Parts: sequence; C-alpha cells; structure tokens
Amino acid sequence: MIDATTHVRVARPSRDLAAAERFYVDALGLAVLWRSTERVPGKHDLLMVGPQGGSWHFELTHDPEKPLDPTPTVDDLFVVYLGEPVAEALVDRLVAAGGTRVAAHNPYWDEYGVTVTDPDGYHLVLCSRVWG
Repeated sequence: MIDATTHVRVARPSRDLAAAERFYVDALGLAVLWRSTERVPGKHDLLMVGPQGGSWHFELTHDPEKPLDPTPTVDDLFVVYLGEPVAEALVDRLVAAGGTRVAAHNPYWDEYGVTVTDPDGYHLVLCSRVWG
C-alpha cells in the first residue's frame, strides 16, 4: 500500500553528474546518498541525492556508452517547499554552481518562490510556502 512512508525515487538523465552534484549537493544542500561511476560496461553512472534519512531521493543518471541529451520542458519542475522566504544567498550559490535564475512558466511559482535552471536545463523551484 502507498502511504506517507512509501519510498519514492525520481530519476532523470544528466549530461554531467559532477556539475549536477555541485548544483544539488554543494549549492542546494542535499546529501549524496549513493554514487556509482565505476564505468562498468552496460551500466549507467548514477548520482542519488536527497535528505539523509528521507523517504525520497532524486536520481541522476548518465549512460557513458549511449548518453541521452536531457530534454526538459518549462513545466518539468523539481519543487522544494522551504516554508520560509527564499534566501538570496541560496539563489546566489545555485547560480555560482551553474544554475540560471529564470522566470517561471507558471506565474504561481514567481509569486511564491524562485525558479533556477540546473546545469541540464531542468527547473528547480524554491517555494516559500509549506506543503499542505
């Protein structure tokens, strides 16, 4: 049965796992939960990030033999509910780590947060609201 304790993994491709790690770990503050970059033929390189002890993680994959070019749309969002105003220092760290601050496609996110593209072009939304 799926409930609030069910573990969730969201996965997507990345061009550069080191750049993704700088953005999501060094700048945003998520932890590296698993890494596999051993260049094993037939296997993907993986970077799993998320909160320590959390029930979810974000997996970034790279296939060195058949790399995929990420194809984000303006509505592919990774939303983090901060429950407080977005600190400019956090946005500055994300930009310094390869992100770009952009206007959101949906104006709701500009009203309640800040949108930053990650190094692969996907949108991270830092939302000042709380979930629920």
